[in-house]
Amino acid sequence: MTLNTRIAPLFYLFAGLFGFAGVALAAAAAHGGGEAHLVASASTMCLAHAPALLALAIGAERLRTAWLAGILIGVGTLLFAGDLVALRYAGSGLFPMAAPTGGFAMMFGWLAIAAGALFRRS
Repeated sequence: MTLNTRIAPLFYLFAGLFGFAGVALAAAAAHGGGEAHLVASASTMCLAHAPALLALAIGAERLRTAWLAGILIGVGTLLFAGDLVALRYAGSGLFPMAAPTGGFAMMFGWLAIAAGALFRRS
């Protein structure tokens, strides 16, 4: 059993949770006042990365870098969206530079997917 196969259920879990959170946050942004753009941005990141995690889970056996990409995208989305939601509802973010750290993690997750093209399965 490879690392990709062992970690795939975690990607399914986060894909479902991010999909749920993305829809809920979109509704909150549509009906909330004030800094609704923060919640809308968090919703967008959740809804953009939920299908990516689902695809990584489904294709884990075909992409050597799926485990790395999924971890980076999952943690990055949690940090980015979590920081924006905390800023909107608690008045302060998770920690300094949480959203940019999450953003960079997501970007490197996408690069890990691209790198998977170079590391073919034999």
